[in-house]
Amino acid sequence: MVNQLNLKSIPKELKLILEILKSDYSSDVVAIDQTLFRDVDWNLFIDLAMHHRVYPVLHSKLKLANDKQIPDYVVETISKHYKQNTFQMLFLTAEMEQVSKLFAAREIPLLQLKGPALAHDLYGDISLRTSSDLDVLIPIEQLHLAEEILVAYGYEKDDYIKTVLNDWKWRHHHITFIHPIKKIKVEIHWRLSPGPAKEPSFAKLWERRRKSSITNQPVYLLSKSDLFLFLTAHGARHGWSRIRWLLDIHQLVGQKLDEERVLQILKDYRSLHIGGQTLILASELFHTRLPSNMGLLCNGERSRNLAQGAIFYLESMVNLHTDPVPESVARYHKQNLFALMSFQQKCIFILSFLYPYPEDRDTLPLPMPLHFLYFPLRPFLWAWRKSRGQALT
Repeated sequence: MVNQLNLKSIPKELKLILEILKSDYSSDVVAIDQTLFRDVDWNLFIDLAMHHRVYPVLHSKLKLANDKQIPDYVVETISKHYKQNTFQMLFLTAEMEQVSKLFAAREIPLLQLKGPALAHDLYGDISLRTSSDLDVLIPIEQLHLAEEILVAYGYEKDDYIKTVLNDWKWRHHHITFIHPIKKIKVEIHWRLSPGPAKEPSFAKLWERRRKSSITNQPVYLLSKSDLFLFLTAHGARHGWSRIRWLLDIHQLVGQKLDEERVLQILKDYRSLHIGGQTLILASELFHTRLPSNMGLLCNGERSRNLAQGAIFYLESMVNLHTDPVPESVARYHKQNLFALMSFQQKCIFILSFLYPYPEDRDTLPLPMPLHFLYFPLRPFLWAWRKSRGQALT
């Protein structure tokens, strides 16, 4: 595929990381452009490898290399973090198996979205992908029972979600539990993505599930087609600000996806443009070989524009998960999220501003039976907050 993206502003250290990741490094063959090794800021190289969460695969490449152009301390630092991640993934694997047992005992269907199961599925080795927590998907009707199980097991619920009139069901998509002793976080999802995204029902996802061989206890994953939908939506929603998400796509596409099935799912859930963005980025950054039919997604102008827009997140170490996010980044990301939406999603998103927010209740506390009054009062409460320089929601 002809290059479609302007990558000039990406740091050369990140370009070198990308070249190493997609190279066939061996002890006697190094096929990397040697000019990329000139004037490298090796501390930035390490920081970028950590930020983008690709140091495990980077380690697997470097350990095979007989390349003295990379300082020993760089290789040693990457190796140290790789070993730490391996222990972390083994720890998470044991916890994943135990949580799966607890949920199975109470007959709660559970799909592993990320974590060790995904690492094993995509890379064949849990040590080659990082995970800081366990992300699982269950039917929304089972949330209260799931909370009961995790709390009894020692987890504490992170009550960060504010809600009024049950808006949490569609404004959010997961709740978080943290084990104070094990320092493990479990995110219980009832949707793949926050609203107003259109997505398959849990029943359909469960019907198409795959069984992982990573543990003795049965552990289930999304089908490969559903996984492609999920990973593309997740990466796009975060601006592809970590190339690890694109490396996941590279691995998944290399596993002989059912092209027609993937295209149909993307079409059904109005995500063809996001699929195109994803494949353009993967093919240009990782030289991912695209199946012929899926490659057609890369021809759309909207997909190309979205892919170029994502390069903004690679020009510096953008971290959307750590506050405060710089105002310029937050503004760009807000515009990017809106650009990703389908026409129907944009309409629903705009209309959602008419639905009461928890901030409305904070501004004017009303008894529960009178919460319906927040609908007609919302414009006035919003204007009042804006006049006082408070949040616009």
